[in-house]
Amino acid sequence: MDGSLTFTNNISFLSWPVIGDNQTETDFYAVNLLLSCFYTVFLFPLGLVGNVLILLVNLDPCQRRSNPDLYFTNLALADLVLVLDSLIEVFNLSGHYYDDAVLCTCMALFLQINMYSSVFSLTWMSLDRCVALTGLSSRSLTATHNSLSHHSSLMCTAIWVAAIACTLLPFATAHVQHGWGRGFCFAAAAEVQWLEVTLGFAVPFCIMGVCYALIGHALLQSERPRRAKTLRMIAAAVAVFFVCWLPENVFIGVHLLCGATEPSRRRGNSTLWQQYPLTGHVVTLAACANSCLNPVVYGLLGKTFRRKLNLFLKHHLHCLAAPQRTTDMTRVPLRGVPERAVQTQHMCSPGSER
Repeated sequence: MDGSLTFTNNISFLSWPVIGDNQTETDFYAVNLLLSCFYTVFLFPLGLVGNVLILLVNLDPCQRRSNPDLYFTNLALADLVLVLDSLIEVFNLSGHYYDDAVLCTCMALFLQINMYSSVFSLTWMSLDRCVALTGLSSRSLTATHNSLSHHSSLMCTAIWVAAIACTLLPFATAHVQHGWGRGFCFAAAAEVQWLEVTLGFAVPFCIMGVCYALIGHALLQSERPRRAKTLRMIAAAVAVFFVCWLPENVFIGVHLLCGATEPSRRRGNSTLWQQYPLTGHVVTLAACANSCLNPVVYGLLGKTFRRKLNLFLKHHLHCLAAPQRTTDMTRVPLRGVPERAVQTQHMCSPGSER
């Protein structure tokens, strides 16, 4: 009992100041605003442009898509939605939308579905790479992997179905147990938070860690060139996921272990983000940063995607300039002009092969 009270007192400086302490409240608000501006200026454009580029390149009808490309597209879609939605969360500086149970519930549902989809996509991509690159000798495992790889679109659908199930089932259970009161937001339920910490972070991180450790070991044993660069990319992928998601899960996990999320320990129906807005705001920004950095780690740093992006830009810039060149050529009666014009139109037609 004494230990829990001492812990609560030790973290109270991170909570919102008591009413009447205007100077401290102003300082906290200024810090939150500064962090939000930093995110909006530097990280948000990176996530927006990066995820849009991945979607455009991988969905381009002129490009051939492999199974990893489809997984990248699925990840970029979930991350793009999270990045766009993050502006609402980022500028919720004083946590006021948590006061409205309907708005809080809708935001929590939307965020959790896309969060689970992003994390599950990263986890499956790690498993897919591990089996493909390590050459595991288990015949049944390899056969299962090959079967799933041939149905990559079904795997992407299964990821979204799992993400929706992991959100809606706890949502329904929490409301059955706690009632449908006007001031209740299901995101504050301890059961929902336990599931988020375990299934949304701990289990995926362990799977990713094991997979990338096996990949790293296989690369060290192989004679493949550029293995140092590949290992750096692997380390960056694990580090970005860990650094971005660890603060929020530690924030939630510590309070779960100390019982701070129990209704008797909360101020009314307030959530942790209302009780500790400064800490909650920092960990939320860190979690949102993962969706902004994923395109860099999994796309822009990869040689294959950079090559496809270069072809995409060259092709579409060429197509934009082609109509003007075609018009100019038709004005000059030179030999061979019609064939060149037809060739230019063919190169820029959808589905053309290069």
